[in-house]
Amino acid sequence: MMTPSPLFRSRPDKGPLTGLSAVVTGGSRGLGLLLAEQLLRRGCAVTVAARDEEELDRAREFLLRQRPGGRVRTAVCDVTDRAAVAALMGGAADAFGGIDVVVANAGVIQVAPVESVGSDEFRSAMDTIYLGAVHAALEALPWLRRSRPGGRLALIGSVGGLLAVPHLLPYSAAKSAVAALAEGLHAELRGDRVSVTAVHPGLMRTGSHLAAEFGGDQAAEFAWFSALAGAPLVSMDARRAADRIVTAVERRRPRIVLTPLAKAAGLTHGIAPALTTRLSALAVKVLPAPPGSGNVVALHKGHAVEGTAERELHPVLRRLRGWGSTLNDRAARRLNQRTRPAAGGH
Repeated sequence: MMTPSPLFRSRPDKGPLTGLSAVVTGGSRGLGLLLAEQLLRRGCAVTVAARDEEELDRAREFLLRQRPGGRVRTAVCDVTDRAAVAALMGGAADAFGGIDVVVANAGVIQVAPVESVGSDEFRSAMDTIYLGAVHAALEALPWLRRSRPGGRLALIGSVGGLLAVPHLLPYSAAKSAVAALAEGLHAELRGDRVSVTAVHPGLMRTGSHLAAEFGGDQAAEFAWFSALAGAPLVSMDARRAADRIVTAVERRRPRIVLTPLAKAAGLTHGIAPALTTRLSALAVKVLPAPPGSGNVVALHKGHAVEGTAERELHPVLRRLRGWGSTLNDRAARRLNQRTRPAAGGH
């Protein structure tokens, strides 16, 4: 058993997370980056993991600007590879004397009608979102069980995991599996002094529309997703979301659902699942129709689709997208979403 670092375990009176060691997967941009920032603010030493080294370098610079003097390290890690996740956890434990908090946030988003995706898209979502969470949990558990204050594990799900969202089926299916994983781990680990928090955010202004992958009528799919994810009355400020998530982890809450709309949707689906299924079917009618060819073509990142949407959308739709997505576009610039997005975080 590793000896806790004297530099980073000596101030328990400053707050529940002060002096603890935290790991955030998918932490190089978007929500993951803000979760890392919140953990730093509360006194954690933080290891940020993602696939892209340059993106991680920018994330580290961002975090140190926000928290000068903060203890931050980065690690290139593909969460679909369990051996890589094991190395990630071992490196974090070596650097900071153990691991006390783990947030499994890595994910991908595919936006397309089901006619425009194939089994590869479902497999990619399951590998990154679900198996990424499985790998993080299993490889973190030996360290979390040794944590002196008791380990904390958070799995980032989604309202899309509480009810299926049209044109987001691979994402919803994978997030649904994460929800079940979090519930099961919470039940099984209660005697191990390890708390498990299931996190189900609704729409947040993280700039994720630029890293998402779009299929079907790509310009139209990009337009509705980016506008809805940035609309002030529908989506949530990402920094506020990160603050609430870390507070829930700090307090060892078993479950948190963010945004009133997500809470209402989850509650309605639990009480009247047939009704929400019918409403989802109605929503499909206002979403972009799939191309008529029936062929599955490669999905493209939002970065690549953005310019096409500006050129091809009807001027009225272009203005509506611009209005809805303004705050989300600003978030993208702030949260490391604007350049070379390897699959990293929401």
